[in-house]
Amino acid sequence: MSVKRALTLVFSGIFAIIVIIAALTSWYTVDESEQAVVITFGHADDTVSEPGLHFKMPWPMQQVELLSKETFSLTFGYDQNENGEIVSHESETKMITGDENIVLTDLVVQWRITDPEKYLFNSDYPEEILHNATSAAIRSVIGSSTIDEALTDGKADIEADTRELLTTLVNDYDIGISILAVKLQDVEVPNAEVRQAFTAVTDARETQATKLNEAEKYKNQKLNEAEGERNAIISKAEGEKIARIQQAEGDVAVFNSLYEQYSQNEEITRSRLILETLEQVLANAQIYIMNDDGETLKYLPLQPNTNNSTSNSSTNPPVTEGSNN
Repeated sequence: MSVKRALTLVFSGIFAIIVIIAALTSWYTVDESEQAVVITFGHADDTVSEPGLHFKMPWPMQQVELLSKETFSLTFGYDQNENGEIVSHESETKMITGDENIVLTDLVVQWRITDPEKYLFNSDYPEEILHNATSAAIRSVIGSSTIDEALTDGKADIEADTRELLTTLVNDYDIGISILAVKLQDVEVPNAEVRQAFTAVTDARETQATKLNEAEKYKNQKLNEAEGERNAIISKAEGEKIARIQQAEGDVAVFNSLYEQYSQNEEITRSRLILETLEQVLANAQIYIMNDDGETLKYLPLQPNTNNSTSNSSTNPPVTEGSNN
């Protein structure tokens, strides 16, 4: 075989290899959970987030880095091996509180890639930077808290403060990620007896909160009952007030009517009032009214007591006017 023919075969093979490489590297696919960064000669050109098939210039002119759009979790203080077992890193979790006590703190940081270009090019190891920033943030917050707050009712504030500080650090580092949440997994003291004591304190505080809620419920119930009784008494008093006023107005009307009759016929009205009053005062007695000059003998028919009582029990005794003229 001649040299010319050999060179032709070599160049043909090289060209075929280049064509195959160009054909294989001129397209890429983006999944719905992914985003792609197109890199042209080492420079980030474009970010593609639309899922599907896309085309680009063949390698090595352009290449594509695929990054996930899903949420990642960074565990601080422990790891999970291939068998699913939890491996604790006590050197990471051991921290000193503001009142000079030692606690062990584990947490999880949820984060997401929000700027793929910065994530790829602003740092070689963005996850390592995030891990170090998490360590700095949680140690700073724990160092400003008391052991009582860290172990009992201050965990929510510690989580919020850690997330705020970590977000500030990550934004300053400008590595293209965002912090979504910080969750404390476990906060405890190294000594088992001290840990048990703080557990008892936590249980006591929960019991206290329960009792306070029950007392508040009982207080509200009694207040509602007292309010109802008060309203009932007020309503009853208002009803009696109206009844008394109406009764008084009726009495005044009767008095005015009597006075009008009295002013027209004083003697007759006076006699009638006297008789009516005697009937009311002496309801069980027989009354004889005499009107004479006192010169004749008065005879009053006396009746037995039995007949008198029987008659009195059935009807009112008659009022009789007698005169001896």
